Amino acid sequence: MIELDKVTKYYLTKLGKKYVLRDVTFTIPEGRDVAILGPNGAGKSTLLRLLGGIDFPNKGTIRSNKRISWPLALASGFQGSMTGRENVEFVCRVYGNRQIAKTCDFVQAFSEIGDYFELPIKTYSSGMKSRLAFALSMAFDFELYLIDEITSVGDASFRKKCAESMAEKRKNANVIMVSHDMSTLRKQCDMAIVLQDRQLHFFDNVEDGIKQYQC
Repeated sequence: MIELDKVTKYYLTKLGKKYVLRDVTFTIPEGRDVAILGPNGAGKSTLLRLLGGIDFPNKGTIRSNKRISWPLALASGFQGSMTGRENVEFVCRVYGNRQIAKTCDFVQAFSEIGDYFELPIKTYSSGMKSRLAFALSMAFDFELYLIDEITSVGDASFRKKCAESMAEKRKNANVIMVSHDMSTLRKQCDMAIVLQDRQLHFFDNVEDGIKQYQC
């Protein structure tokens, strides 16, 4: 389970504070596959970053007893001056993975970026960064995967490989998913959270959440 306790998240802009969440207390139940819905700009991706520990609330706390992934395909967490290999080695150390060489081999092969794996991340295209980020995610076993429009990663062949790998992971894990494709959310999720007016609204049935989002 994931608990948000009086969480507030905002960004400073030229027009003042832009709030994503405001004094939100909310529990995401255990063992569910969750669709995150909301209008463009509402902060769905920011919510995933908060849940994954990539970003932090301005106020309040987020607690969980689950091993949660970073948002899949998130490439902004890489250190640009380090090579792909060095970034993977760093993440392995952070997460206590002692099979560093084996993990590097897996990520290089899965990402299909070839010799670029030995070059600095700042030389990569956005697509290459996303491939590397997804491959790195698949190298770890999490209990909960955060997915942000993952279908946009790579060409058709690579997306198929991603889907097959994710399906294998989901045999022992759940997902929290952001997507603009309602058919994908209906297929992959069984409940929904609608992010609206800086609050989270729970729907035990994903179809009810989609109806609220579309009304």
